[in-house]
Amino acid sequence: MFAWFQRLLPKSGNFFELFESHSQTILAAATTTELLLAGSDKQAEYIREIIEREHDADEVTRTVLQTVRKTFLTPFDRGAISSLIGAMDDTVDEMEATAAAIDLYESTSFSPEMRDMATLVVDAARLTVEAMPLLRDVARNGGRLHELTERLVRIEGRCDELHASGLKRALKDHGATDVLRFVVEREIYKHLERIVDAFEDVANEIDGIVIDHS
Repeated sequence: MFAWFQRLLPKSGNFFELFESHSQTILAAATTTELLLAGSDKQAEYIREIIEREHDADEVTRTVLQTVRKTFLTPFDRGAISSLIGAMDDTVDEMEATAAAIDLYESTSFSPEMRDMATLVVDAARLTVEAMPLLRDVARNGGRLHELTERLVRIEGRCDELHASGLKRALKDHGATDVLRFVVEREIYKHLERIVDAFEDVANEIDGIVIDHS
């Protein structure tokens, strides 16, 4: 009865617009990350672009957190709103960390596994973009949201496989002859994996909202 009554109450705050804006920023950063890992003479430009998108994402996140504090009625639990936008922001933070590592080590060539992981990052970002508008009516869209979060979890599993196979390749190719290159590649793999781990966290936060409100 309370849940039914709560849905009739007016809701304040532009949380849905902010979630959707942040997801578009995630996709822009992910697309640029894929371009960066493809190898290009525009590498410095791509790194700057990712840093700019990370700043954009931080700005949206700050706005969400400020709005949570000021809003009397929110569409979801305040903790759920804060946790979701935090998980979303972590995805872009990890993309920026990946770009920073590539810049630091002046890496210019990337393994097939790294490129495949970057492509999966874009796929995860697109799923996140699709999910955000559906949060406007969780009761109606709960089934589709669950499908999207399952796909995000599967992407994370596939990236784990690529991470493992990529590290084996790097160890075989460079472990005995170029230890520094192996260490650098391991560092880049670590950051790529963390991006997708953050998307899995986004999936978990969405699932929690679906459970509470559908």
